[in-house]
Amino acid sequence: MTAHAWKDRLVMPSEAIVLAGGLGTRLRRVVKDVPKPMAGVNGRPFLSYVLDPLAEAGIAKAVLSTGYRSEAIKDFFGPMYREMSIEYMIEEEPLGTGGAILASLGHIRGEELFILNGDTFFEVGLDGLIKAHRDSRAEITLALKPMRDFERYGSVILDGNRVAGFREKSFVRAGLVNGGVYAVNRDIGEKLSKTGLKIFSFEKDFLEKEIGSLNASGFVSDSYFIDIGIPEDYERARREFRNMRKGAGG
Repeated sequence: MTAHAWKDRLVMPSEAIVLAGGLGTRLRRVVKDVPKPMAGVNGRPFLSYVLDPLAEAGIAKAVLSTGYRSEAIKDFFGPMYREMSIEYMIEEEPLGTGGAILASLGHIRGEELFILNGDTFFEVGLDGLIKAHRDSRAEITLALKPMRDFERYGSVILDGNRVAGFREKSFVRAGLVNGGVYAVNRDIGEKLSKTGLKIFSFEKDFLEKEIGSLNASGFVSDSYFIDIGIPEDYERARREFRNMRKGAGG
């Protein structure tokens, strides 16, 4: 490889936080006694599909934020998944997504990282996401999914590539939704701490309330997205994931 090629080579962050503490209340009638990210999809826990792209991107360490029935996650994945180290931040009480991220940042050493929801799968290219994050010099970059005719999600307002605001859940003909995958600078933890909250929502109590003071950008990707938060979409994941390549490890 030439010197110029080495200079242009994209260096990925080496760490990620995966939020895997969801109770899965709405899934209880079809998924019992396991955390929502451990819901079975074609012989594998859903969480393994979330971890696969991280391992394939060369992420060295994933921090799993776990709560309800955390032992089910730890017993399955242990200290290593594929060639990726696994660490655990166990919530003694539910912290919400914001509190879980703030606590998990104590395990992070690098200046950049990815954050992913453990109950959604968004096949966004992590290399494209981190490049867009760096190019925009943002503190946080949200991976956004274009959707049509939806009301289950709130929508994100962009001004160029800057996140300008959020709209509450309502019927939308066409819009962008937060896909639950982020590229983040580690020092965003300072702003999370300044909320003064221990238990809070990253989306509602931080992103939406603090967007005016945040340098946040959006990365739009029309790639495959699914959220297994309701039984109908969990069943859809079981159908659609049948053709997905079976991951190694576990």
